[in-house]
Amino acid sequence: MQLLVDCPCLWLIPKRSRNHYWIAYEMSTLTVANDIKRRDLLKIVIAASLVNGLELFDFTVFGFFAAAIGDQFSPATNPMTSLLLAVGTFGVGFFMRPLGAIMIGAYADRVGRRAAITMTSWMMALGTAAVGVCPPFATIGIAAPLIVIAGRLLQGFAAGGEMGAAATFVMEAGPMSRRGNLVSWQLASQGAAALLGASLGMLLTRTMTPASLAAWGWRIPFLIGLLVLPVGLYVRHRLREIPLPVGSGNSGRHVGTPLAELCRHHGMTILLATLMIMGRTVPVYAIVLYMPSYLTRVMHMPAMTGFLCSAVSALLLVVISPLSGMLADRLPRRKPLVLFASGCTALLVYPLFLMITRAHNAWSVLCGVGVISILLALGAGASTLLVLEALPVRVRASGLSISYATGVALFGGTAQFIVTGLIKWTGNPMSVVWYVAPSCLLSFLAVVLFKEQPAEI
Repeated sequence: MQLLVDCPCLWLIPKRSRNHYWIAYEMSTLTVANDIKRRDLLKIVIAASLVNGLELFDFTVFGFFAAAIGDQFSPATNPMTSLLLAVGTFGVGFFMRPLGAIMIGAYADRVGRRAAITMTSWMMALGTAAVGVCPPFATIGIAAPLIVIAGRLLQGFAAGGEMGAAATFVMEAGPMSRRGNLVSWQLASQGAAALLGASLGMLLTRTMTPASLAAWGWRIPFLIGLLVLPVGLYVRHRLREIPLPVGSGNSGRHVGTPLAELCRHHGMTILLATLMIMGRTVPVYAIVLYMPSYLTRVMHMPAMTGFLCSAVSALLLVVISPLSGMLADRLPRRKPLVLFASGCTALLVYPLFLMITRAHNAWSVLCGVGVISILLALGAGASTLLVLEALPVRVRASGLSISYATGVALFGGTAQFIVTGLIKWTGNPMSVVWYVAPSCLLSFLAVVLFKEQPAEI
């Protein structure tokens, strides 16, 4: 079979037999994957997870320090107005994610997954440096928020294509029987990124004075995030590329683009996949990552409580995601697990957030956020596999990148801005649920309608 893949005579296969050609290729990728040594597979999983985690850390750490960043770059007389401007800047980066998904996803499908991961590492490092070293508004005036916005746009562009390239890279490197486990480590790395951000928030809050933290302490996580560049270079020079399909690269025989093929043949799959992301991204950004700012500015609780909530949530994502991936590998179908997780989230988000808003101590907040985090981690891996396995190899990275980035941009990137606006408009802390609960319900309905494909390729 490997000879069949490498043989140039494949181009002599009639056009009407193209599907048989792709089956031949996709069967051969299993041979390639099985030939990869366990040590090489471990390197791929660790390196791709590190890049994914560091890029998400760079992108989301802004949310943990939104209050301090707002005071530095968007000063206002009303603290809530300053926070609103800061989370608005946080959301700006999300609107570049779909464009990054289209361009980097197509690059990954045509040139290679590894090459795309390296590209995103460079762009994320540049965007992170722009935010981390930018002088404050008091020093350079209006140029300060403009530089920060430019950095966020570059970060968003890089993050848009990274998820699809990394998840596809890891999935195609291993055997079919371990896909859930392999992909789950990409999701666990996202939890590790949030855990690192929350832990740094707690450490800096405990060891620095509020004035020092607001003046320069918030920059430390951004400087740490620059480690994404050397890890990306390691991926480029030390890991092998998983072979792409014959004709999917620069041979000139492949007609059209991944985006065109997705629109023509997989439009409903991408639409439902985008809506499915809503139930994962809205709770994460509107509740989990928003907790430090929410508890301090709205609930008037200590900042340490907010960072502790985010840290516990992230730790649960790290622990539960691999277990969920192992469970997905042992189930005959992925969809029931996703239905269970998304359905429970839709049903429980209101009572859990009611408990959070009426909490008189940190334990009630931790329990509420913890349950939401467990449900999110339980279904995330299987949900990602549903999308990956529903798409052919030649557009797989583009399809996952576009659906994921679009869903995060439309629903996650706007979440903190919307809930902050709702709280300011109504004065009711429970108004957060007015956005989160309908989002989870719509996501559940999308899972119901999503057509699961057999895990054959």
